Amino acid sequence: MALDDDIRVLSTVRLFEGFTNEQLRLLAFGAEALDIPAGEIIYREGEVAETAYVVITGRVRIFRERDGEVVSLGAVGPGTMLGEIGLIAETARLTSAAAETEVHTVRLSRKMFRRILEEYPELAALLHTRIAADLHQLVNRISLLAPRFAS
Repeated sequence: MALDDDIRVLSTVRLFEGFTNEQLRLLAFGAEALDIPAGEIIYREGEVAETAYVVITGRVRIFRERDGEVVSLGAVGPGTMLGEIGLIAETARLTSAAAETEVHTVRLSRKMFRRILEEYPELAALLHTRIAADLHQLVNRISLLAPRFAS
């Protein structure tokens, strides 16, 4: 796929809302394009998460393994970012992902992402605000569920 196609898909990813075309171009240029055959594991639960993947084409199955059983959590397609927390924080993968069909992705590294944020501090401020709002919404949803689990 062409760089412009990757930029177009990156522009649809929520984490990158507010990025200019120039910033998206830098992101796409610094990313690694990967074609992954159907059935191949993209990453495994528990691995160190230093990268994120944006699905350009194809479908990816997200799953967890418990006591030798595979528990499917769903499938995602173009425009979906997988493992975005790996761009922001040092952490381990919470799920596994495998190509359900042939998949074209771009892999973004934390190091490259941080370089872009250093070059464009206004993006860092924008992301901080967005992540804080998302976390606030998550806490509110959890609070609504809490009474269901009270004894």
